[in-house]
Amino acid sequence: MAVRRMDNVGIVVEDLEAAIAFFRELGLDLEGRAAIEGEWAGRITGLGDQHVEIAMMRTPDGHGRIELSRFVKPAVVADHRDSPVNALGYLRVMFAVDDLDETLGRLAAHGARLVGEVVQYEQSYRLCYIRGPEGILIGLAQELG
Repeated sequence: MAVRRMDNVGIVVEDLEAAIAFFRELGLDLEGRAAIEGEWAGRITGLGDQHVEIAMMRTPDGHGRIELSRFVKPAVVADHRDSPVNALGYLRVMFAVDDLDETLGRLAAHGARLVGEVVQYEQSYRLCYIRGPEGILIGLAQELG
């Protein structure tokens, strides 16, 4: 059987409220929040008894989701937030936006900063990578024409 859909991308954060505010400003909706804890959850992750606060953010089209997670226990053991864009592993999530400059202006108030430059690819797209709160790496793309 083939994959039916991609449900979500998970991002672990320290400050759940700041991450929610950032993704809300980007245009995602807070779908829900929950505390996930106990031995049953740890059997999935391999972390044993755990307590995680999560917030599910949904894209306006209803098809994409980001699951923001803050681990209460066990403690976070690694930090990849400042890894360069050519580091191994998951790189980033890309969002299509209506107006790249306006989006960058709004996200700057939430600590977003450009990784490199805003670049135009032929007559098709304007693109950039930004780092949001806690160094979360995301891409933004504005389709031209």
